[in-house]
Amino acid sequence: MSIFDETITLNNGVKIPKLALGVWEIPDDQVAEAVKSAVDIGYRHIDTAQAYGNERGVGEGVRNCGVSRDQIFVNSKVAAEIKNYDEAKKSIDETLNKMGLDYLDMMIIHNPQPWKEVNQGNDRHFEGNLETWRAMEDAVKAGKLKTIGVSSFNKEDLDNLIKNSDTKPAVNQVQIHIGDTPMDIIKYSQTNDIAVEAFSPVAHGAAMKDERIKQMAAKYNVSVPQLCIRYDWQLNIIVLPKSANPEHMKSNAEIDFEISDEDMKTLENIDQMDYGDASVFPVFGGKL
Repeated sequence: MSIFDETITLNNGVKIPKLALGVWEIPDDQVAEAVKSAVDIGYRHIDTAQAYGNERGVGEGVRNCGVSRDQIFVNSKVAAEIKNYDEAKKSIDETLNKMGLDYLDMMIIHNPQPWKEVNQGNDRHFEGNLETWRAMEDAVKAGKLKTIGVSSFNKEDLDNLIKNSDTKPAVNQVQIHIGDTPMDIIKYSQTNDIAVEAFSPVAHGAAMKDERIKQMAAKYNVSVPQLCIRYDWQLNIIVLPKSANPEHMKSNAEIDFEISDEDMKTLENIDQMDYGDASVFPVFGGKL
């Protein structure tokens, strides 16, 4: 079976391809070509967001890629700043209009807190997230979304939705890479039948410069990105490497090797990554 055929069955029965193309930072006028290249290579899962500013181009790529719509899993994210029903409902309709698609396979809440508050305050916006969640549930009922999930949600954020709504999140998309493996939230999500997705599997590029990771990649005769993607893969996680380069897309999917249990443990214990310029990204509480 090809890597692209491997799926995880979500808690509502929907199958999600385990390898996705992430499109953050790919400009709207270039992303359609990136999507088409990825589909040609074999990718069947595309991950975008309202905040990326490229939903229109992603939709164009999906519509014109030569593979039928029902064969491609398309995900977007409600902007982190939206914490009420009406705005969330409107934003979902706007996303579908921009993308020129009748439905999305998944929509997720981009972050429990608005970006400017990340790692800054204690307000987890429980009420606001429930409001947005309710709009997403209604969009599922209306046939606009197949399934819904969240991103960067902690245990308390997940519990808020599980206890106070009719729908358990299908996925929790979390930053997971060698150097940052939050096993507590990975295990809590998976134990609660919430699939885990890893964004930034190559640590915003920081893994490329880390000697410990480079040595391990050399041991397996693979590239650093291949080692990083395979590491997440072996944690039974959906992986979202991002690239606009077809050669990199192809290489990122060549992960047909096995990291030993011992080496997985070693990689899990790596910490203190130097993110360099990436440390200003909102996910670190930086102010882009």
